[in-house]
Order: sequence, then structure tokens, then C-alpha cells
Amino acid sequence: MTTTVSAAPAAAPSVPRNVRRGTLLCLVSAAGFGMSAVFAKQAYAAGFNVPTMLAGRFTIASVLLWAVVAWRRPKLPTGRTLAACVGLGAVGYALQAGFYFGALARIDASLTALLLYAYPGLVTVLAIALRRERPDRRRVAALACSALGLLLMLGAGGVGGSAATGGVLLALGAAVAYALYLTVSDGLPRDLDLFVVTAIVCTSAAASLAVFGAATGSLHAPADASGWWWVLAIAVCSTVIPIAGMFFGVRDVGASTAAILSCAEPAVTVASTALVYGERLSPLQAAGGVAVLASVAVLQLRRRRPRPAPAATGQVDVPVAAVSCGVPSEHAGEETASETTSAPRRRGGAARWRLRPLRRPAGHGPRAVGEHRAARGLRVGRSAREAAHAGADAERGPAHRRGAGG
Repeated sequence: MTTTVSAAPAAAPSVPRNVRRGTLLCLVSAAGFGMSAVFAKQAYAAGFNVPTMLAGRFTIASVLLWAVVAWRRPKLPTGRTLAACVGLGAVGYALQAGFYFGALARIDASLTALLLYAYPGLVTVLAIALRRERPDRRRVAALACSALGLLLMLGAGGVGGSAATGGVLLALGAAVAYALYLTVSDGLPRDLDLFVVTAIVCTSAAASLAVFGAATGSLHAPADASGWWWVLAIAVCSTVIPIAGMFFGVRDVGASTAAILSCAEPAVTVASTALVYGERLSPLQAAGGVAVLASVAVLQLRRRRPRPAPAATGQVDVPVAAVSCGVPSEHAGEETASETTSAPRRRGGAARWRLRPLRRPAGHGPRAVGEHRAARGLRVGRSAREAAHAGADAERGPAHRRGAGG
């Protein structure tokens, strides 16, 4: 996975949604990410090692992504935001990719993919530790499902030996690195374009991995030149296309539904590696994988609050945007506010309501209370006389008005 699923900013203009199209795009994205394990193993068989394969993957992907950015022409980040994006790619995502594809070289791809999906639970733990979220029942249940799934996968047979242990540790390290990556990226501005961020992340990761490979002497050309086709497949089919599919799919189905649909990624990995390489999960490992994926679905569940009936409360439910008066809402676009027929209580005077104080012409001081009352009575009396005169004109009919005009 190379991208995050986040809700669109509240100020973004609404776009027409197509649920079927969005569901298909999210599933295509999950399938593309899931096939990366098969492509990577084929690249390893052609003579690629992890640093060379990843440096080539991110280099090709960054070129294609910058072409998309040049076509879209979005606003580019600057300053601290740009530095944060570069750090996410050079450190966070480079480590995550290195751990994940390093685990693929040691253990089965199906087990690696399921272990990676421990990251949603780790993200929740970090959010609770940083006091961004509260440990309610839903999150506790999701963490319990994730922990149970990990225990079943790691406690079952089939995971043994030093190489397998190293692969498991690398897969868990990839989950931890990705959880930290998502936690840090959650602080980025919401108006950043996804393709810009991903292009910067891929470029930074390519540079970081190339420097690491050159420093360790691990960069080398593969023995079989056909291996570059598998690297190209990872860059296009498992990076650029899935990112674009998730980007447009989230617009149609929403971030929560897209996150649940992304659970098809490990299922595609398990099915494809079983078909190509004959990899099989034990029953306990399969049960653990189901528990881990169930924790993802539980985390995305949203409890809907019952809305009071307008007839019972004497209130009218209207969208927040209609009564916000320009004040940003924490849940704008998701909830409704109740607007009563009674006048609101004015607290804080004109400053709270953003009203401009009335100004009198130069040379006129403030009137006394008696003058205010007299002026108000004069205006009321004048309005009454005008209304009476209008009523008399209506009774006289059109002839009177024509005479007056003649």
C-alpha cells in the first residue's frame, strides 16, 4: 500500500457519486496492491534484490506520478509541509517498503500480507496514546480482534526456523513503520493533492533507497533483463494505477467504505500466491487472518445517532452549512443542526455575531433615551398614517388614482 484513505475536506465542492463505479475502482486498487507480492517474487527469481527492485519501482512510479501532477497542475506544498512529505518518503515509506518486500523474500506472501494488516490496530493504539481518539467499545473490540488474529497466525504451525522468524519480524516491522507513516501523514493539510504527496513520497523513497544501495554496494543489474518488466509491473500496476483508483473511488463511496473494500488486498495476495506458487495457509492462520481483517471493518463502523422528530421537539432539521454563518464545523457535512423558531441568545454583543455597529454622521452625538423614544414614536405614527392613506386610496378605486394623476 502506498497511499492513505482520508475524507475530503469539508470545504471541497460536492461531486456526483456513483457507488458502483467507486466500488469497482476501490476493488481494482486493492487488486493492484495485492498483486505486488507476485510481481516482487518474479523479480527476485530474475536476479533482483530488495534495494535494486525498490529503487527501480519508485523511480518509475515517481516519473509517472509527476507526469500526472504536470497534467493536473495542483498547488505544490512548500516549507514545513514539503519537508514533512520528503521525510515521509525518505524515512517512513522507504522503511515500510524495505521491511515488507524483505519479508516476502523469506516467508510466504500470504502470511506477510496478513501480518501487515495489523497496522490499523497499531494506528488506533497510537491515536489513543496521543489522545487523538478515545478508547471506546468499538476500538477496544477492534484491537481485541487484531490481537487475537496475530496470536492465531504466529502461534499456528508453519512459522519456524531462523529465516521464517526474520521474515515475521520484518513483516511486523513493516506494520509498525506503516502505522507511524499514517500517524505522521494525518497531520498534513487536508487540501493537499493526493498525487502531489504521493509523487514527493515516491521520489524521496527512490532517492533514499538508491543512496542506501550505493552505500552498501547492493545495487546491481539483474542477471535476467526480463526482470525489469516485473519491476515495471510493480510500478504501474501496483503503484500508480491503484493510487489513482483509490483516489477516485473514495470520492464515490467515501473513506470508510473504501477502507473496508481495501481489505480485498490481502485476499488477492493469498489467492494469487496460492494459484502461482502453491502457498497455503493453515486453518488457524486463515482464522487469524479473518480476525485481523474483521478488526479493520470494526474500526470503520460508524454509530448513527438518532435524530429527534421535528413534530415532537418543535425544531426543524437543516444542514449545518445552512446555519453555520461561515463558522467552520467539526462535523460539517456529516451531521445536522437544529434551528428553532425562537430568537437566539446574544452573548458577547456585536463581536460574536460579527455585526458592524451603527455609526452616526459627523457632528451628531448619541441621543438620549427620551429622544430615541420620541423618534421611534414619530416613525410609528408616520407609518400608521401612510398605511391609513394607502387603505383610503384602495377604497376610492382606480378613478381616484387617475384623478390624482391628472
